[in-house]
Amino acid sequence: MSEEKVVDARNTYCPGPLMELITYMKQAQVGDTIELLSTDNGTAVDVPEWVNKIGHEMVSSEKIDEVWHIKVRKAR
Repeated sequence: MSEEKVVDARNTYCPGPLMELITYMKQAQVGDTIELLSTDNGTAVDVPEWVNKIGHEMVSSEKIDEVWHIKVRKAR
Protein backbone atom coordinates (compact mmCIF):
# COMPACT_ATOMS: atom_id res chain seq x y z
CA MET A 1 0.00 0.00 0.00
CA SER A 2 1.43 3.39 -0.96
CA GLU A 3 1.63 6.26 1.48
CA GLU A 4 1.37 10.01 1.13
CA LYS A 5 3.70 12.16 3.21
CA VAL A 6 4.02 15.93 3.58
CA VAL A 7 7.41 17.63 3.80
CA ASP A 8 7.09 21.14 5.21
CA ALA A 9 10.04 23.13 3.86
CA ARG A 10 8.34 26.53 4.11
CA ASN A 11 10.62 29.44 4.95
CA THR A 12 13.74 27.61 3.78
CA TYR A 13 15.66 28.64 0.70
CA CYS A 14 17.35 26.96 -2.24
CA PRO A 15 18.57 24.27 -2.15
CA GLY A 16 16.85 23.47 1.18
CA PRO A 17 13.41 22.40 -0.09
CA LEU A 18 14.87 20.15 -2.79
CA MET A 19 17.33 18.58 -0.33
CA GLU A 20 14.50 17.85 2.10
CA LEU A 21 12.50 16.23 -0.70
CA ILE A 22 15.49 14.10 -1.72
CA THR A 23 15.96 12.93 1.88
CA TYR A 24 12.34 11.82 2.14
CA MET A 25 12.35 10.22 -1.32
CA LYS A 26 15.30 8.03 -0.30
CA GLN A 27 13.23 6.74 2.65
CA ALA A 28 10.01 6.29 0.65
CA GLN A 29 8.83 3.12 -1.06
CA VAL A 30 8.07 2.91 -4.78
CA GLY A 31 4.54 4.24 -5.30
CA ASP A 32 4.62 6.60 -2.30
CA THR A 33 3.66 10.23 -2.92
CA ILE A 34 5.39 13.09 -1.18
CA GLU A 35 3.93 16.58 -1.06
CA LEU A 36 6.53 19.31 -0.66
CA LEU A 37 5.43 22.63 0.82
CA SER A 38 7.76 25.49 -0.07
CA THR A 39 7.72 29.27 -0.05
CA ASP A 40 10.85 29.45 -2.25
CA ASN A 41 9.82 30.18 -5.86
CA GLY A 42 12.91 28.41 -7.19
CA THR A 43 11.41 25.15 -5.94
CA ALA A 44 8.83 25.26 -8.75
CA VAL A 45 11.69 24.96 -11.27
CA ASP A 46 14.22 22.89 -9.31
CA VAL A 47 11.92 20.04 -8.29
CA PRO A 48 10.50 19.23 -11.78
CA GLU A 49 14.04 19.28 -13.22
CA TRP A 50 15.25 16.87 -10.54
CA VAL A 51 12.19 14.62 -10.91
CA ASN A 52 12.74 14.34 -14.68
CA LYS A 53 16.45 13.68 -14.22
CA ILE A 54 15.92 10.95 -11.63
CA GLY A 55 12.84 9.37 -13.23
CA HIS A 56 10.13 9.90 -10.63
CA GLU A 57 6.65 11.21 -11.48
CA MET A 58 5.36 14.76 -11.04
CA VAL A 59 1.80 14.46 -9.74
CA SER A 60 0.99 18.15 -9.35
CA SER A 61 2.47 21.57 -8.77
CA GLU A 62 0.42 24.55 -7.71
CA LYS A 63 0.89 27.74 -5.75
CA ILE A 64 -1.75 28.42 -3.12
CA ASP A 65 -1.37 31.84 -1.52
CA GLU A 66 2.42 32.07 -1.15
CA VAL A 67 3.08 28.33 -0.74
CA TRP A 68 4.04 25.87 -3.46
CA HIS A 69 2.36 22.46 -3.11
CA ILE A 70 4.38 20.02 -5.21
CA LYS A 71 3.49 16.33 -5.25
CA VAL A 72 5.97 13.73 -6.45
CA ARG A 73 5.44 9.96 -6.73
CA LYS A 74 8.43 7.69 -6.26
CA ALA A 75 8.73 5.63 -9.42
CA ARG A 76 11.88 3.61 -8.78
